[in-house]
Amino acid sequence: MSKGSINVSVENIFPLIKKFLYSDHEIFLRELISNATDATTKLKHLISIGEAKVEYGNPMIEIKIDSKKKRLHIIDQGIGMTAEEVEKYINQIAFSGAEEFLEKYKDDKNETGVIGHFGLGFYSAFMVADKVEIITKSFKEEPAAHWTCDGSPEYTLVENKKEERGTEIILHIAEDSKEFLEDPKIRELLTKYNRFNQVPIKFGTKKVNDPDFEPKTIKDKDGKESKEPHKQIEVDDIINNTNPAWTKKPADLEDDDYKNFYRELYPMQFEESLFHIHLNVDYPFNLTGILYFPKLTQNLDVQKDRIQLYQNQVFVTDNVEGIVPDFLQMLKGVIDSPDIPLNVSRSYLQADGAVKKISGYITKKVADKLSSLFKNNREDFEKKWNDIKVIIEYGMLSEEKFFDKAKKFALYPSVDDKFYTFEEFLKETKDAQTDKEGNHIILYAANKDAQHSYIQEAKNKGYEVLLLDSPIVSHLMQKLETSEEKIRFTRVDSDHIDNLIKKDDNVISKLSDEEKEKLKPMIEESVPKETYTVQLEAMDSNASPFLITVPEFMRRMKEMSATGGGMMGMGNLPEMYNLVVNTNHELVSQILNTKTEQKRKRLIKQAFDLAKLSQNLLHGEELTDFVKRSYELIK
Repeated sequence: MSKGSINVSVENIFPLIKKFLYSDHEIFLRELISNATDATTKLKHLISIGEAKVEYGNPMIEIKIDSKKKRLHIIDQGIGMTAEEVEKYINQIAFSGAEEFLEKYKDDKNETGVIGHFGLGFYSAFMVADKVEIITKSFKEEPAAHWTCDGSPEYTLVENKKEERGTEIILHIAEDSKEFLEDPKIRELLTKYNRFNQVPIKFGTKKVNDPDFEPKTIKDKDGKESKEPHKQIEVDDIINNTNPAWTKKPADLEDDDYKNFYRELYPMQFEESLFHIHLNVDYPFNLTGILYFPKLTQNLDVQKDRIQLYQNQVFVTDNVEGIVPDFLQMLKGVIDSPDIPLNVSRSYLQADGAVKKISGYITKKVADKLSSLFKNNREDFEKKWNDIKVIIEYGMLSEEKFFDKAKKFALYPSVDDKFYTFEEFLKETKDAQTDKEGNHIILYAANKDAQHSYIQEAKNKGYEVLLLDSPIVSHLMQKLETSEEKIRFTRVDSDHIDNLIKKDDNVISKLSDEEKEKLKPMIEESVPKETYTVQLEAMDSNASPFLITVPEFMRRMKEMSATGGGMMGMGNLPEMYNLVVNTNHELVSQILNTKTEQKRKRLIKQAFDLAKLSQNLLHGEELTDFVKRSYELIK
């Protein structure tokens, strides 16, 4: 037997560890199982190179709860330790000062990998236990060792009669951590952190049908035949999949394998993913994983934390900020890499060279996959476009390299459900949609129903109208306009399109200049001057008499202000509209020629309210008055 003091620079190391890591105290199990996994895989390696002359067998890690004695056992069949190795690896904690450590990393309390990074994995046990025992026997021909510590710097180390190779950690669970003596809690943690562990993990037993049992045909008292009940046997309950899909080569997997793994990752997800991307690289860094594109809503406020980060098949976190580009954090799946510095703050993660390379690789891999899908099966890609466009548009805005690649496969649907790439649309509409200054005008709608009349007017004139209805379309248009010369986006209800498109057959106004000068003040006195600018335009006589449009520049600034994009802090931008009056419409002529002022104002008010109604600008008392007035007109 030997006694001694653990080599640390302060005597209160264990209370400090417990206090410092208390918010993440559940990770003790992950850390201890990781150690057991390392011990098992190290043994396999030593056997493979001939340094260990033992049989590897079928080792597993076993977790046992002894609720009566308030103990939790973690047992492995790995490499084990000699007494000398216990002295070396357990009794000497490798850092210079706990107080300095705590001060330096006080902002990292919630980082999940703090323990492993600083060599404190085993000592995480003291976050939940007031006494810890190690019973271990090395694969070498040396006696087993039994180490005991009660959370103070004092320990005992004696020989033990253990004959089987491996290590057993016994945690005497503290009063404030009794939850870790409950089967459901331990199973929850094993499922969370270790469901894809490399080594099988046993947690109790379960009953299954005996595969070798052949039920006999039996008869009841009435002579009715039936099969006797199936015989059940107890087997080890292995809670993990040691060979998940991402550890295999893509060539060895079928589509069903990817679908099944998606269901394994997200058992409560009822919809299938749209497609997957298998990541597999070993230079200049190691990275494997599978990413899935889920169906997304138009709402940008989608749940992130869907991608799970693993290190050597051990779950670390579902916060992959800095590792995965921001626009791809809406994906689902798994990333596994031993090269990601997990145990540092996020700001360092983002600045780390390896992380930047990994992030860049993932972006390129996703872009290449999307490009391949577009080229190989465009019809299917078009069907999925509405479900993936938010991710792609977000990526085009946030990642310049992705923008350059995505320009070739990003789609722009028309209101008639025809899909164009940006280049295709420019080629299709170049001659028909150019203004007097030579700008190529791209007409678009944001809502087919709300802007139906404007869309119809544009289509009647032979214009093609895109349907751009994502929440970030204003930002994307701005970027596209700056990436191409003489490109201008204009919504169909903005600044009447006849002012923007160069036409050879311009419509001539039926009103003289003198009549126009008389008409304009009549209308201006009946509409709010601070909000509406009256414009007289010669349009087709079948077009609406009054149209309300929004100046494109002002409308886009308001949209960008609402969604960020560098426009924040501008305050509430004023409501500004154009009231476009069709001088060729019969009602406008009637307004001009009406003898009584009261009737003229009533006609203007009714036409103005109808225009507001078509733009969803009529609300409250104004809407009530409009409905009442309309009934009176019908009478």
